[in-house]
Amino acid sequence: MQMRDIDSTVQSPCVRNCCLDDDLICLGCFRSIEEIKEWGLVDSHRRRTILLNAQRRREADQMRREALKR
Repeated sequence: MQMRDIDSTVQSPCVRNCCLDDDLICLGCFRSIEEIKEWGLVDSHRRRTILLNAQRRREADQMRREALKR
């Protein structure tokens, strides 16, 4: 892949609240450390996949937190 193939229209989910958990998942954006490192190098299809993974992690975290409140 060349730099011209990278589509920057898919914006980073970074919220500048970086803190990694024990599984090396950012508690701010819910991307893995590997996904964070590859973000600037991958195309829009891969970025969308990363965003979907992060969304799933965020939802699972919210469900876990809600269960702990009970």
